[in-house]
Amino acid sequence: MASFLRHPLTLRLLSVGIVFGAWEYAGRIPISPAFPTFLQTMSALFSMIADGSMAAVYPATFQPLFIGLVISSVLGVGGGIFMGLNHKAEWFGAPVFIVLQSAPLAALIPLLTFAYGIGLTSKILTVCIMAMPVIVLNAFNAVRHTPSSLIEMGESYLGTRRQVILKIILPSASPVIYAGLRLGAAMGFIGAVLAELLITPTGIGDLITYHQSIAEYDKMYAAIFSIMVFAVIFIEVLEYSEYKFFRPDKRVKE
Repeated sequence: MASFLRHPLTLRLLSVGIVFGAWEYAGRIPISPAFPTFLQTMSALFSMIADGSMAAVYPATFQPLFIGLVISSVLGVGGGIFMGLNHKAEWFGAPVFIVLQSAPLAALIPLLTFAYGIGLTSKILTVCIMAMPVIVLNAFNAVRHTPSSLIEMGESYLGTRRQVILKIILPSASPVIYAGLRLGAAMGFIGAVLAELLITPTGIGDLITYHQSIAEYDKMYAAIFSIMVFAVIFIEVLEYSEYKFFRPDKRVKE
């Protein structure tokens, strides 16, 4: 029984149950007329799934989201590794991404709209500017903080620079790189919704805005909840792929 209570899955389910229970309680008080209970939100969610309104909007949301995440992942990981291996690249690129990470990026969205219009390009760029700084800086720090003793050991065995990078630096850096990908994916989902709220009302952002405007708050929260579920599932898949393909020795025994 004690081992069951300490099991990671049990603790996760308990955490989720506490959050949903607090949500239900807060909605029943209520803390606000515009704050529905958890059960009301789930009822609205299932009705939107049943009538097809939820499925109809997601293709418009997923297109810029996944294009932006692919671009951010490829360029972000590649750029971060390059900066970690090259001091000149670090001096040139790191300050830019540090500023981008700390800047209020939502304020840049009107500038993107002015430069690129209200189409797909602006939405992809919004996802990129939200996700890429996190991915780049995590990859950079992961490479830069590879234990020097491991690098020296590789060099002492006459390993070439390429061998040291591929067999020592990248495997050592992969956990933090993956952590950056998960954080970047979370920021990418935020960027996709922001783009639909601030640039042009399409996809899940349109659904949120519409139900807010007609005071159907249970459906508004249902739409928000649905994109959060997709984000969590996507991040969990990333984590699973890391342990499955790159770090099977670290997988928690269940």
